[in-house]
Amino acid sequence: MIEKALSDADVELVTTLHGEEKVSFVVLMQPRGKQDELLRALDDVALGHLDKAVHEHDETEHPTLASESLEHSLRHLREAGAEAVGELVEEHPLDKLRAVVEATGADEVLVLTSPHFVEEFFHRDWASRARHKVGVPVLKLFASDS
Repeated sequence: MIEKALSDADVELVTTLHGEEKVSFVVLMQPRGKQDELLRALDDVALGHLDKAVHEHDETEHPTLASESLEHSLRHLREAGAEAVGELVEEHPLDKLRAVVEATGADEVLVLTSPHFVEEFFHRDWASRARHKVGVPVLKLFASDS
């Protein structure tokens, strides 16, 4: 599960987690929406990024941009030698994640997001919530800022 396009560093991280073992990915992209603006602003303040907190509303991801970000991520995963398919998830992302895990027989779930200190403190972040829902190990990774 991701919330923004994977950087080159992110792709290298997830494709090398299991050494030379062949891996495949089902990428679910759940872009952060307007409902999360306050939490993102608090995270930016906690990280000392006051300039981002002030301009957070300028960066709202549009559906077209989210689709392009997903396609960019899938293309880079494939170029790195992994099989990759994916889709945008607008509603009920944890239900969709559980359905994908069940349908594919996934061995584990990777949640790759920016740090969200407020949500993590209260265990409301995607990884914490997924651990109670999917029935396989959930690995939480922080996305690269590059």
